[in-house]
Amino acid sequence: MSYDIADLEVKAAAALEEARTLGESIDKESRAFTEDEDKKYKALMTENQRCLDAIERAKEIEKRHFVPTEVSEGVERPLITEKTPDKFRHLGEQLQAIMRAEDSRGREWDNRLNETRAATGANETVDSAGGFLVQTDFSAELLKRAHETGILANRVRKIPISANANRFSMPTVDESSRADGSRWGGIRVYRTAEAGSYTASNPAFGEFSLKLEKMTGLMYVTDELKADSTALGSVMSQGFGEEFGYKIDNEIINGSGAGQMLGIYNAPCLVSITKETGQAADTIVTENIMKMFARFEGQRANGVWLVNRDAITQLMQLKLEIGTGGQLLWMPAGGLAGNEYDMLFGMPVLYLEQCQTLGDKGDIYLADFSKYIMIEKSGMEAASSIHVNFTSGEEVFRFTMRNNGAPIFESALTPANSTDTISPFVTLNERA
Repeated sequence: MSYDIADLEVKAAAALEEARTLGESIDKESRAFTEDEDKKYKALMTENQRCLDAIERAKEIEKRHFVPTEVSEGVERPLITEKTPDKFRHLGEQLQAIMRAEDSRGREWDNRLNETRAATGANETVDSAGGFLVQTDFSAELLKRAHETGILANRVRKIPISANANRFSMPTVDESSRADGSRWGGIRVYRTAEAGSYTASNPAFGEFSLKLEKMTGLMYVTDELKADSTALGSVMSQGFGEEFGYKIDNEIINGSGAGQMLGIYNAPCLVSITKETGQAADTIVTENIMKMFARFEGQRANGVWLVNRDAITQLMQLKLEIGTGGQLLWMPAGGLAGNEYDMLFGMPVLYLEQCQTLGDKGDIYLADFSKYIMIEKSGMEAASSIHVNFTSGEEVFRFTMRNNGAPIFESALTPANSTDTISPFVTLNERA
């Protein structure tokens, strides 16, 4: 019987991932499996187990099978056949090759590791003590997972930073008011009599600037855990991918701006709406939503509501007092228009645990994230080394992402003939 361990690992991982995705989609809809979905889920888990069993059998056969070797530079190594792929097909396969190469002191060296060996001198990617770079394909997969898991990452305006730069800057118009003499920072036009003198005016400019900041993850893996390469690759890609995604979303909302992104909660341009007179604690009322919408400067096509799930029951009860029954402000996903998301005032509602709890400032936002810039460089960098904890039989895996972000505007805008400021980012003050 012929076994392709790498192919079996890919199939096992794919079946497990599809089953996980199916389960998550059902959980998000808060319903039970249909009969067909239940059959599909069980079939996927059976396929995963079949592949894992076949992998174990193949490994047992490999242990007993004679491997032709060659001696080069005093080191005995297995012959690499023409069938060996040019690249590792998934993260688990590379981890397994690294484990064999280091644990057997070079007796089972895989030539594909030559392409991922780290530099021995000073460099920015990995430690100089003989680590291995994780193949670029896997690094890109991790970055993709971070953006799929991070709900806001795909809504902000992302700007890549070139190889030789670590900062982004762009000129801005210094405009915080639309009153005469403030538009475009000071441009004015006048009515002038025939032969009268022209009156000069000039715009005022500022600068929007962001410096890359580093976000990191680290994982120690025992020799025993490395033996199950399929599970290890799945845990690392899903676990670190989701955690990077969570942190990105959290900083876009709550970041302090010191060594991390500046979140909209702490941004000077945030507009906060005062609660209604006599409004009960920990509530959201129709008047709150109407006033948030009135102070929203962003484009309605880009507008989204960010809400803590604590507030869902409050949103469901909101309505305009029109006629005998009123008109609901909240509409569930699907609805009459087949919307993908729940809708409030005609704009999507995103439920994020990073929002504050019901009743606190920041439990609900109305935002236009086209007015938020996130810079990023080179995607996610990943590296590994056995030398950090060599004596305890542990390998270390390191993940790094360099990015930063902030709202474009430094202040809210005061419209002409009004004292109420407006902004692309609006929230409610505390209702205690």
